[in-house]
Amino acid sequence: MGAVDTVLLTPAARAAALVETFAGRAAANDRDNRLPLENIADLHAAGLLGLTVPKSEGGLGGGLADALAVITTVSRGDASTALLLSLHYQWHALIAASTRWPAALRARVGRVAVDGGLINALRVEPELGTPVRGGLPATRARRADGGWRLSGRKIYSTGAALLHHAVVWAAADAEDGGEPLLGYFLLPMDAAGIGIVPTWDHLGMRATVSDDVVLDDVRVPADHAVDLRPAAEWAAPDPLIATWNPVLISAAYAGIPEAARDWLVQWLNGRTPTNLGAPLSSLYRFQQVVGEIEALIAVNRRLLQHAAADFDAGRPGDPVRASIEAGFVKQAVTGNAIRAVELAVEAAGNPALMRANPLERLHRDVLCSRIHSPQNDMILIQAGRAALGLL
Repeated sequence: MGAVDTVLLTPAARAAALVETFAGRAAANDRDNRLPLENIADLHAAGLLGLTVPKSEGGLGGGLADALAVITTVSRGDASTALLLSLHYQWHALIAASTRWPAALRARVGRVAVDGGLINALRVEPELGTPVRGGLPATRARRADGGWRLSGRKIYSTGAALLHHAVVWAAADAEDGGEPLLGYFLLPMDAAGIGIVPTWDHLGMRATVSDDVVLDDVRVPADHAVDLRPAAEWAAPDPLIATWNPVLISAAYAGIPEAARDWLVQWLNGRTPTNLGAPLSSLYRFQQVVGEIEALIAVNRRLLQHAAADFDAGRPGDPVRASIEAGFVKQAVTGNAIRAVELAVEAAGNPALMRANPLERLHRDVLCSRIHSPQNDMILIQAGRAALGLL
């Protein structure tokens, strides 16, 4: 592909220039369970990996609305790439806003992103499952050599082999031998003792290659214990992540129904059965289906844009309410995305389920939107408890 203009084009326009190329690679990466290496290289060349890195570190200093515009656009071409980018963006936004990370480390990690390196968190474990449902991680950090030694196993580690840095959720020894601390350790993914076990063989989002990561007595410098706290201090969600995560996870899937719609429109306009003597698009039945898909896409766009604009403007100020409303957005957007793709599949019939058809992959990918935290039951329970005065 040709070079993307990084001076005159907005970040969203730069992303739009890459969509067709990403879509052309998606089927092979899905089939081969292969990371989208070329897509990440193209995003770097377009100056998009530093979107949420502060300008002082060479980034663009973008907010949630900027990140949303890029992620939803990339998702039209390849949702796996969009998911990798969404996690990278939210972590850099959190790091930039943090008062706990050492300033020199924040700056270094930001410059790595601008230079093309990805970051993500390693949180989920075989015994624990997802940490958002509570419990202590089995991954442990012990004090040694003036720093730490970290051991454990993480599963569903999105893009593990592509990461430059990982932020690892672990329990750590307390200095006084008291209750363990919980928090994050920053690891370069080329550190001695880190191994990747190829376990990813999933229904959808196959190009995220979310393998297991084994940590075997990995040495961690003292200043790379970037955010350790008593367990009780983690009870309240971080206000930034509580909004950025649901919104950007949703955005990574929001482009899928747009890609499905585009395929369906082209197919309906181009298919003329001999018994009809006109394109399928001339039938009211199919016009109604496309209209319903359009409505779901439009609602999703409004919900996401409004949520991002609210956050960037500091509304609502109450972090609990903001978290609840961001959860509602995720529940609605992912549900609408799934329904829109299902409508396209139903309209196309058998051709939609052929492996050679993009709709088949889009359908598998969009179903994965249900499994990301926060899941629907947690969203609704939190909202119900708040309404009942139980929070």
